[in-house]
Amino acid sequence: MDEESRLDPASPDPAHWPVGRLLSSAARRVERDWNAHLAAWDLNHASQAVLAHLLRAPMSQRELAAASGVTEQTMSRVLARMERSGYVTRTPHDDDRRRHVITITDAGRSTFFVASDRELAETMVTRGLTPEETEQLRRLLAVVAGEPQPDDSPAAQG
Repeated sequence: MDEESRLDPASPDPAHWPVGRLLSSAARRVERDWNAHLAAWDLNHASQAVLAHLLRAPMSQRELAAASGVTEQTMSRVLARMERSGYVTRTPHDDDRRRHVITITDAGRSTFFVASDRELAETMVTRGLTPEETEQLRRLLAVVAGEPQPDDSPAAQG
């Protein structure tokens, strides 16, 4: 039996799922586990990413939405919660009073570093893998997560 005939997206056994379903399911599991961890600081994966962006420099809501890959409306809700938690401040832009500049607070900065324990995050994702398998997974995911190259499109391949 060839690989293609063994794939069954309806199978209860993940070993038979197509790669897309496997990746999606794994991402949801990791996100649930990580959100449960971050909840101790009133954060989630979306707000943690905002703090990471703001560590580099203050940004507008529009810039944060674009950097996070979400709508401005979604970013507005994320920022409102983070502002209530004391992790960010919104101040009017110097040149355009309709815009706001979002800045990370000292509390946001320290919380980000405490909540973003790299070892814990790695363990959540790679439990059951050897160090060699973890490194292989990292390399493969970097390829999958990267921007597609012009000649990577299905049309270009065939």
